[in-house]
Amino acid sequence: MTTPEEGPAASRTESRAERPVESPAESPAAPDGAPDTPDGGAGRPAGAPLSGEQRAAAVAALAKAIGAINANDIVAPPRPPREVDLATPEEPSEESAESAESAESAESTEQSEPEPESVPVGKSAPVERPVRRPAVPAGRLDVPLDDAQRRAALAAVGEVLAAGGAPAELAGAALAEFGEGAAEQVRADPWAVLALPGVRPEHADGFAKTLLGPAAQPGDPRRAQALVAWLLEQAALRGHSAQELGEVAGALRAQRVPDPEAALQAVLEDGRVMPFQEELPMPPGSHDEDEEPPVRTMLALERLALAEESLGEGLVRLLSTFEDGPGPDAWEEAAAAAPRSAQELVRAVSASGLVLHTGGEAARAEPAALLHAAAGLGLRVWAAVWAGQGRDALAALLPAGSPAAGRIGTVPELLSGADVPRALDGTLELDVLVVLDAPLLDVETAATLLEALADGARLVLSGDPGGLWSAGPGRFFADLLAARACPAVASRTPDFGPIGELVSGVGVGELPPVDAPDKEVVILTAQDGGEAVHRAVQLLTDSIPRALSVPPEQTVLLTPGHGGPAGTRALNAAAKARLNPGPGRFGGFDPGDRVVHSPALGVNLPGRVLDGDASGLHVELADGGRITLSPAQAGKLRHGWAVTAHQAVGRRWPAVVVVLPPEAAGQLTRQWVYSAFGRAERHLSVVHAAGPALAQAVAERPAPERTTRLRSVLTAQ
Repeated sequence: MTTPEEGPAASRTESRAERPVESPAESPAAPDGAPDTPDGGAGRPAGAPLSGEQRAAAVAALAKAIGAINANDIVAPPRPPREVDLATPEEPSEESAESAESAESAESTEQSEPEPESVPVGKSAPVERPVRRPAVPAGRLDVPLDDAQRRAALAAVGEVLAAGGAPAELAGAALAEFGEGAAEQVRADPWAVLALPGVRPEHADGFAKTLLGPAAQPGDPRRAQALVAWLLEQAALRGHSAQELGEVAGALRAQRVPDPEAALQAVLEDGRVMPFQEELPMPPGSHDEDEEPPVRTMLALERLALAEESLGEGLVRLLSTFEDGPGPDAWEEAAAAAPRSAQELVRAVSASGLVLHTGGEAARAEPAALLHAAAGLGLRVWAAVWAGQGRDALAALLPAGSPAAGRIGTVPELLSGADVPRALDGTLELDVLVVLDAPLLDVETAATLLEALADGARLVLSGDPGGLWSAGPGRFFADLLAARACPAVASRTPDFGPIGELVSGVGVGELPPVDAPDKEVVILTAQDGGEAVHRAVQLLTDSIPRALSVPPEQTVLLTPGHGGPAGTRALNAAAKARLNPGPGRFGGFDPGDRVVHSPALGVNLPGRVLDGDASGLHVELADGGRITLSPAQAGKLRHGWAVTAHQAVGRRWPAVVVVLPPEAAGQLTRQWVYSAFGRAERHLSVVHAAGPALAQAVAERPAPERTTRLRSVLTAQ
């Protein structure tokens, strides 16, 4: 299906340039968190609201304080040319920071030099701006603990947690987060438990009060530091890679921090959060050319700030170092031989090291044609998709006997190095990398991907801009499109049929009536969540198999959330009762149950339970292969007859039943509806109990906002 590209209105909402705040001076905050600010600092009662004048003065004072912080350590000294940038035993090792989708991390560097002069995107000279990697957290060992050390460390931190009234189950998470010194760190800083999963500010406050007694005060600098990191982590879970300073200050005030401005100054000096100043766009003619544009101050977690800086450096490097390879004549011959719909894409790739490609499901044939053409030119080419099902679907689009056969994998497979040769410096030995489902890449995964590409390689990012964004922070693909930093090819190949017509209409904010003579699209209404569950399970188990010969295992139920009368839990319970009743003898599961395994954020693997024994739960994955889940892993497993649209991204099913209960009205957006409807290949049923909320969401709510820095980073290149 064709979708409109982002227009000028979208680009006006982003900043034109961004720069780290720089100054050689430092201005430390007072230990009690009270700054020398016009609003009176500690003299103001805790929780008292600021007047407009006080707020403006406080923000101005904080901005001045931020300007005194030396931010030059955001970039490291220029690295040597890549051909001599080889791994040696003395260099820090690279490892996954949080999960298979996290950006790599390595030792930090203490040198502080001026940022190298950058060149405009697309110019011939590469820009070397390697970023400083986060240091290993204090107390965490860079060598694994043996069993005795681990037991001792677990016992020590468990004792501290118990003394503060925290559940013992957090001991393992604390050891993983803080290392062997977890007990000492948590005892010295009780609010550090906010970094552990599931812990909220009220829990951390209670824990600190139990440990510290009257010394646990709302204005404790340790509390503010933990709160700022927690607030930014919570924002990252909502997709933001940065937050405006005023929003963070307001959130601190809501948490009863008596002087948010002073607290933020202390946090920034600590270095775990990075400040950036970003120029705000102004309408043409509204100011003098010599007038300084207004700026806003952004705060970002170190890992996300470094990921976006790394992305900017990597994208510029690809644009400035790509090589012609076979030559213009050979590329033109390959383009002429490709299907007409793919010729523009092949020509664009011949002339640029970075190309964006947009389109719907039918447009995936164009990257397949590019893959075939590049392999035919003798280039080392590889394609990566989000899920195993997409790998098989893309392979089916290649011509018979294509030299590109067998050169398709998933993004996790690519990053793990499976079947892809690597050079001595760890980079992928590829001339062309084609990544489909690119909107699903968060900034950390995207940064890892770009760092794996060698100088001279070409990168093609393809995806549907109307679908859901990544589960992790950022909007990598959308920001690249909006920045217009490289060639972008919009497919003219529409998705045919009633489902394609409906999804295309949703993409432009409409719910068009569709003619579906073969019942490709069916709309059913329900009065409430209970009726919606009944109708959805009836479609899954009876109506769709009988009318369309699509068995239940090839149909999926999609709903916006897990809870509620018609969430995934309720739908899965009803589906299991009809299709595979049983006592749940293996931790709530029975052989034959459909399940979804989520080993990392944004990674969802559908499968079927085989059996269980003392070693764990045995699951056969839909993408092939079998895994055994430990009892702890099985405890996080979900039944999989019904999933959310976010869990379904990167996959399609012959039949899809979308359930829209009344309580989900506030969660619906055009982006969600577009993605959910687009998961269907042959048949789409919509059990509609949301009333006018569906049409309102499609027409008025395109997508949840995400605050990111990547566009500004690219603009500043």
